Amino acid sequence: MIKPHSDVLSVIIVNRNTADLLLECLRHILESETDRKIEITVVDNGSSDGSVDLVKRSFPETRVIEAGRNLGFARANNLGFAQTSGEFILLVNTDAMLDRECASKLLKTMESNPYIGMVGPQLLNADGSRQTSFESTPGLISEIVGRGVMKVMFPERHPGKNVQLKGPTEVETLIGAVMLIRRAAWIAVDGFDEGFFFFFEETDLALRMRKSGWFVYHDPDAKAVHLQGATAGQYKAAPRIEYYRSRYLFIRKNYGAVGEFILKIFLTANLTLNVIALGLASLFCLGKSGRINDRLRQRAALWRWHMNGLPSDAGLPRG
Repeated sequence: MIKPHSDVLSVIIVNRNTADLLLECLRHILESETDRKIEITVVDNGSSDGSVDLVKRSFPETRVIEAGRNLGFARANNLGFAQTSGEFILLVNTDAMLDRECASKLLKTMESNPYIGMVGPQLLNADGSRQTSFESTPGLISEIVGRGVMKVMFPERHPGKNVQLKGPTEVETLIGAVMLIRRAAWIAVDGFDEGFFFFFEETDLALRMRKSGWFVYHDPDAKAVHLQGATAGQYKAAPRIEYYRSRYLFIRKNYGAVGEFILKIFLTANLTLNVIALGLASLFCLGKSGRINDRLRQRAALWRWHMNGLPSDAGLPRG
């Protein structure tokens, strides 16, 4: 095995049709204040917006892997990882803009303990307000009741975005917009599970790392602006279908087929009630509420997907 370079910070960015965001993301990364050489790999998942040509012209030192189609987040990152040489690998979404000191602070936390497998920063909205940056591991109960409800009822067990940690702290799982990962930990758990196409892959990775003896950390002093939903927001109901598909896979992996079946029953019933309630609300508003109509269309698409047996050809495009 080739010994990784301790003086190199490897960065992987997965892109699909987010050219403007990608260029801005790259600028922020290259403005990072770090004494390490920054090695960037962009894995392009079949973009048709000129992303690849723009990167090659604007940032010729960046390695670009053209997948030719949408491999999904997990598989694309695994592909990019094979091209990295650094001891630590920074995964950055195209809609995440690193603070100048973000990378160096994450590296400092990682180097403080050789058993830290991954660490993430405080994610911020464009106005500087905090986003949820870490969470407890999802369970069958939390997915049935709803994580939002659990955060209100049991805030110590299910921390929300209002929880402000005073320094680097061990957590259960991270929001995957920005994550620094130790190569040894990544290799130990065989990277991302490619069964997850989009959503829950970082949650699954964190859980497997913790089960293997690695720590997962959040560093509130490291910061990055996350334009939440800017990438998945290109589509309507498709991202929600992917979210449900991934949560079912996560529950099946950790609670078995029975757990998955129970969750499907509860969520299908919940979607049915949602469609009925939103349909009545739309009628009451004479169909003039765009917000209600948008939610109704999204929930109805999810409901139809369940009624049709969760067909595999629904969701985000793979081609």
